[in-house]
Amino acid sequence: MSKRKRRKLPTFLQLPAYWAARAAIGTMLTGDLESNLRGARAIGRGWARFEPKRVKRAMENIAVAFPEMGEEDRRKHAIESYEHLFMLAVEMAYTPRLLNHDAWSERVRVGNLGPTVRHLTSGRPCVLITGHCGNWELMGYTLALLGFPIHALYRPLDLKPMDAWLRQTRERRGLMLVDKFGATETIPRIMERGGLVGFIADQNAGDRGLFVPFFNRLASSYKTIGLLAMQHEAPIICGQARRLNWSRDGNAEEGQQGAADQNGLGFASWSGEPFRYRLDIQDIIEPEDWKGQPDPLFYITARYRRAIETLVRKSPEQNLWLHRYWKSRPRHERIGRPLPGAMKDKIRALPWISADDLARIEEWSERDGAACAEGRDGDSRGNRT
Repeated sequence: MSKRKRRKLPTFLQLPAYWAARAAIGTMLTGDLESNLRGARAIGRGWARFEPKRVKRAMENIAVAFPEMGEEDRRKHAIESYEHLFMLAVEMAYTPRLLNHDAWSERVRVGNLGPTVRHLTSGRPCVLITGHCGNWELMGYTLALLGFPIHALYRPLDLKPMDAWLRQTRERRGLMLVDKFGATETIPRIMERGGLVGFIADQNAGDRGLFVPFFNRLASSYKTIGLLAMQHEAPIICGQARRLNWSRDGNAEEGQQGAADQNGLGFASWSGEPFRYRLDIQDIIEPEDWKGQPDPLFYITARYRRAIETLVRKSPEQNLWLHRYWKSRPRHERIGRPLPGAMKDKIRALPWISADDLARIEEWSERDGAACAEGRDGDSRGNRT
């Protein structure tokens, strides 16, 4: 079956639609930020009621990632994912206003960037990746404000005037947006000049992707990231901008006004105000790390997916669980074969994989293979817990 084509707005309607969208954004920027975020959160919670199928998919994804979690908590995180998404829409509208060279430090706490800065100032190319967890725009935006221009891969908006406005507002601060269509020519040239390239790297890469463990289930992952890093000997920096929550990160329930500073969050006067983030680097994959591996591409891809997995575990309520992470399946499952010995050896050789992890991966592969044989597709495969 052919894929359903996206319907594009007629040219004569694009400008009116653009101004309508800008008016909606302007409405977001009126009033105080806290009220707008509270309203966005309520809208997200209400929106989830009208999408029971997607909420169910999110719950199934959470069950894969957290098999020990009860149904009530899975539903809670699924709905929080909607709340987070709608809050992000408001925060992204506010980002150009709140984050500038003078005031960014009032909103974003920079964590363990020491080793990262060494790479960013080396003049050599670097690859930065994050997932759809936390605020995936804020990591590149903040680094650009700090003087490290980032070229971020993105899908252009169908509304061309809106796309032009988006590019203008982001590039004004040094976050250069690169059209994913034609990126195969653009990105290598940027890397050759020693540029910094950013990817959101947790989406399903299709049947031709490289299948590596993600929450102990094989997930199709992009080969491009590892291939670029290998070709240009570029380190891969894996990080996240995580929204801080006062009740969790500031210990507000204990009445400790200085708790945020004691926890290393860097906001001495912070007592729960909105739009406070912490930027952390989870892992840096150096060229010397993969050069001794029997399959460097598999190692790189598995390791960056592991880094994203760890970031998700830190704040699962800020992950976009609606994505079909496990939609595509490897060939051995589609033809009804067990996990190949060669793939099993590669997985077993990964330093972070335990015997229990491997057993879980094999179990999922068997279940997904059985689902393929039954003709089930998408995220219905194997999600019977």
